Amino acid sequence: MKSINTLFVVFFSVLCWAAACSSEQASRTSASAETSRAKLTPDGMAVFRQYCITCHGSDGKLGLNGAKDLTVSPLTKEERINIITNGRKMMTPFKEVLSPEEILAVADYTLSLKK
Repeated sequence: MKSINTLFVVFFSVLCWAAACSSEQASRTSASAETSRAKLTPDGMAVFRQYCITCHGSDGKLGLNGAKDLTVSPLTKEERINIITNGRKMMTPFKEVLSPEEILAVADYTLSLKK
């Protein structure tokens, strides 16, 4: 009887250990997936601050070198994507600098500057 109790305790201990390891692995996998998803979605504000702030200013109103005031711009999201991608007048085209995802993120961010 004593060996059956010992066997049960060992079996239960191994089962608990396996469950704990499995739970920890699932947490790591979930955290890894979250990090990967975050990397796939660029931060539009950060990209804007790196490439656009010089002419548009941090609030979108600076207007340097003919840059338009983004807070009152009537442009649609698609029009903004086109201009960011291909440039316009004095604005540099960013199709060789930014990924399509970064361009989309910047266009979304510029829309958030509208009043």
